[in-house]
Amino acid sequence: MRTLVACGYVRQQPNRRYALGPRLIRLGESASRLLGTWARPYLARLVEETGETANMALLDGDEIVYVAQVPSKHSMRMFTEVGRRVLPHSTGVGKALLAHTPAEEVRALLARTGMPAATEKTITTPDGFLDALVAVRETGYAVDDNEQEIGVRCLAVSVPDSPTAAAISISGPAGRVTEAATEKIVPILQEVARELSAALANTAGNNQA
Repeated sequence: MRTLVACGYVRQQPNRRYALGPRLIRLGESASRLLGTWARPYLARLVEETGETANMALLDGDEIVYVAQVPSKHSMRMFTEVGRRVLPHSTGVGKALLAHTPAEEVRALLARTGMPAATEKTITTPDGFLDALVAVRETGYAVDDNEQEIGVRCLAVSVPDSPTAAAISISGPAGRVTEAATEKIVPILQEVARELSAALANTAGNNQA
């Protein structure tokens, strides 16, 4: 522990307990950026095949952070910049990332963050959010239907077996991301998530070798 403290990866608090040090936090930020860089070609394929903006997001503590994006070529598109942080309860990626988390842990997270309404469609009760997570598990994908931004629909899936919990999504105007479009887009999202998962696993394997 003394070595970790000396290197800045851990710091000792006044009560003598240990906490993450600044270098370890920066290391985490670098890893997030690297993950986003690896994901960009897969997000570009999503944009090519769906026509909508593609994002990758991670769960960082109690917040969602967007780590990569490839914008749609349409003039009407959702603007979610890389590095933006949002609360999980109002996003498709948040639902995708928390879908398989035990209900008591989800309730504890929601109690810490609160559930402020971003729009009149935002889910603002723990029971309502847990019901939405049941739907994600049943269908294999998550929907943000005007819940983060009015006029915008988002479809999201988690990246299976990712080294850190990650989700990818497409978002666009509700008039384009319709129920009919959803039926075509979701299989593409799921396929790209599997391919990204395999690529990350190969990268991790090569690094260990």
